[in-house]
Amino acid sequence: MKSFALALSLSLALCCADASEVKSPIRLAIIGLAHDAVGDFILRARNHPDFQLVGIVESNRNLVTRYAQLYNLNTNLFSSHLNELLARTHVQAAAVFSSTFDHCRIVEQCAGHHLDVMLEKPLAVNLKDALAMEEAARQGGIQVIVDYETTWYPASQTAYALVHDRHAIGEVRKIVYSAGNQGPKETGCSDAFVDWLTNPSLNGGGALTDFGCYGADAVTWLMNGERPASVFAVTQHLKPDLYPDVEDQGTIVVTYSNALGIIQASWDLPFDQRQMEIYGSAGYVRVPQRDLLRVRQTGTDESKLHLPVQPTADPDKDDLSYFAAVVRGEIQPSGPSSLKINLVATEILDAAKQSAVTGKQIKLPDKPAW
Repeated sequence: MKSFALALSLSLALCCADASEVKSPIRLAIIGLAHDAVGDFILRARNHPDFQLVGIVESNRNLVTRYAQLYNLNTNLFSSHLNELLARTHVQAAAVFSSTFDHCRIVEQCAGHHLDVMLEKPLAVNLKDALAMEEAARQGGIQVIVDYETTWYPASQTAYALVHDRHAIGEVRKIVYSAGNQGPKETGCSDAFVDWLTNPSLNGGGALTDFGCYGADAVTWLMNGERPASVFAVTQHLKPDLYPDVEDQGTIVVTYSNALGIIQASWDLPFDQRQMEIYGSAGYVRVPQRDLLRVRQTGTDESKLHLPVQPTADPDKDDLSYFAAVVRGEIQPSGPSSLKINLVATEILDAAKQSAVTGKQIKLPDKPAW
């Protein structure tokens, strides 16, 4: 196992992209400031060689004032509506940080202007909206991808390669994905973010949607896009005084013909967590943190593999590099970011919410709705 880990480390180190070609930056618009993740994104977008931030669309003047002051942004960068921004500057792509409920409207609007879109996770509040977005993207000839921070964890990418490219643990039998934190209020999220995140109509649920989407997306990716046969879920209100309208904890069990997925989502953990465990017929791969793997094969002891904080392969090193390659037509979306995977993930979350309400296992139709 030691030589196996060394060989893998060497293969990662040798995976470098040709950066000799200089390309014109893509003219990017940010739509929405209601999601707190937008702050970090603004900083990264302004300093990323593949993008030029040409406008921010937000109608809430308080949010405009807040972010203009926080990041020393010229007020001329802001517009109340996308059409207003498009009337004064050329835009090629959009990154969206609105409420999840607004994703559908925004994608339909961007599709009408042939703008490729990257959405902050999750895709949609329900499958109905997800299907409308898929139709709009197809009609408008645009690409829609969904950004999960975990997609760019080197340990996540390496785990997938071990399971599917190297077949290191045999056939996949069980996947356990746990994601969560102390809760949006406890972690100091802004009022604007908490207001819609704890609204079941605007978020599509509570913790089940906010963190369950990570597991639904990852399990679907690791199952190569396969739809499960059934979904069963249990939710809890452990902090009803803080979150009276939405669940703060949920567990989803998804069943396949030869495998099982367990998705754990919580606003009740003592710390922030994203963990993945993949069990196969000949071993396991565990991902306890973004840069660490624990691998064990039949007849061996567990081996630890520490990875670089960022993989060297381009465009998979970060979300902006990946989105740039998609917009330029250099790659077709695939994996956790793809619309195809996220349609299945949304179907899982829809069924999970139905199961939690009825207390019954939900069997999915044989054929997808898309």
